[in-house]
Amino acid sequence: MTLDQLHDDVAALADGYNRTSPIKVYRRATELLAVARSVLDRTQVPRQRTQAYLAAGQSAALLSAISFDLGSLTSAVSLSRTAALYGQVIEHGPLQAYAHGALAFLSFWNGRPSESIRHVHEAQAFGGLGDTALTRLYVIEARAYGHLGNRDAAEVAVRNALEQSTGRRDELHDGIGGEFAFPSDRVAMSNATTYLLLRDADGAEAAAERALVLLGSKPEHQRPLLVSTQASVDLARARLLRGELDGVQAALEPAFSVPAEWRGAGTLERMAAVRSGLCHPDFSGSAEARTLGERIEEYSAASTAHRLGAGMPLAIEG
Repeated sequence: MTLDQLHDDVAALADGYNRTSPIKVYRRATELLAVARSVLDRTQVPRQRTQAYLAAGQSAALLSAISFDLGSLTSAVSLSRTAALYGQVIEHGPLQAYAHGALAFLSFWNGRPSESIRHVHEAQAFGGLGDTALTRLYVIEARAYGHLGNRDAAEVAVRNALEQSTGRRDELHDGIGGEFAFPSDRVAMSNATTYLLLRDADGAEAAAERALVLLGSKPEHQRPLLVSTQASVDLARARLLRGELDGVQAALEPAFSVPAEWRGAGTLERMAAVRSGLCHPDFSGSAEARTLGERIEEYSAASTAHRLGAGMPLAIEG
């Protein structure tokens, strides 16, 4: 009964991830990981240990994701490695693929996009992956190639992400879903960031607008605030590349209303990129750019992730 309840609790946390306060997600994921490890200490029954390892790996993966959102990159990397290890022990392909995909994502955040590509390719080789898992990995691969400035490879990965349609599913990305899923709005948001890395304003604007349209079609209580905020900031950045200052401010308004605890590391990085762009000589005499820049600084300083130690912005600002 403990294992059944643990499975249900992990699934519920994954499903409610984007609608639950990040601090609450962190605390709950920590509790679930402790319970799973406690079960491992109490049983030697192979089937039960497999279930406990799976729950521990899923809990560690969720804890890694929320640690990143809260600005703790070191913890996120450690927890993704833990999730990968638990997946390896029970030879669970989808869990290993998710964990290695997270490590790929965290690698380019750490300024190592070549390492990111290696993690992605390792993740793609695990068995039992459905379309959602592969879509997520291609999206991460595209971002890594964007950081490397490899336009051709990035565009191939974007196309591959959009073309996964075999109907295959797996028990993690599709069966549990939630934070383990990767719906079309999240694909579009991430592709917008890839186009920004490639300095493609039109591609970035189209992808960000698609993400916002897809998100807007969902009931309000089902819209992931972290994803919608990042898409709004990416839209602002695309317009900034074209020097459309009015459009930048309009795109940022939804982000400015987001509570401090929901301003994750991904959002802060994007905001820092806008702040950096506003310092371009083209805007040196603009009072509007100066006011908007100061507003961004105040927004970022007040965020929970900033107070918990989120680092400086990385390659996207370059």
